[in-house]
Amino acid sequence: MRLAALYSGGKDSTFAMYLARQMGHEVPMIVNIIPEDSGSWIFHTPNLNVVPLMAESMGVDLVTATSTGTEEGDMEGLRNALESLDVEGVVTGAVWSDYQWDRMNLVCGDFGLKVITPLWRKDQDMVMREFIDSGIKAIIVGCYAEGLDESWLGRPLDGKALEDLEKLRERYGISVMGEGGEYESMTLDSPMHSHPLEIVSSEKEWKKGSGTLHVKQARLV
Repeated sequence: MRLAALYSGGKDSTFAMYLARQMGHEVPMIVNIIPEDSGSWIFHTPNLNVVPLMAESMGVDLVTATSTGTEEGDMEGLRNALESLDVEGVVTGAVWSDYQWDRMNLVCGDFGLKVITPLWRKDQDMVMREFIDSGIKAIIVGCYAEGLDESWLGRPLDGKALEDLEKLRERYGISVMGEGGEYESMTLDSPMHSHPLEIVSSEKEWKKGSGTLHVKQARLV
């Protein structure tokens, strides 16, 4: 099928897009919803300014739409982005969130689009190992849970990071994939990228036990 990928630049949307292509689907475009409110319940928000570089490296078209960040606004933004696309379906990196699943299916159903979710309801440990083995390179750019201190900002999501996340899960009960909002990620490279991204300048913001790595400038190497 010809698909559009809902794409935030994080590890889940990148991995889902990669798996959809491995399944034989054509994914010639990515759709990025840009919420005005960083507290959006449906869409990832950190460092969306870097997504155009990711699209360039992957050689795909980028479709963007804005939203207010509210539930209604996010759904309206998604409708605006999808309504004129020449695709048969949408691939998304949803893993366990019934909230996201229901709302994406509702919007896509209005347009007769199939929803492809390669990560849906899979064991999170297995998904993380497969993600690391896939060759996708991502870093943590947001920490919002106990046990994730400032040293995690900018840290690569590799085998050692997974070991440490598993230890934190034993102590604090976190999701190793960040599915509970424990952390956010940003992709730097993948088998789909012609060139990896390099962060030229960034700024850490850390307040009351949580924080974000804001990427000010990046480039394709």
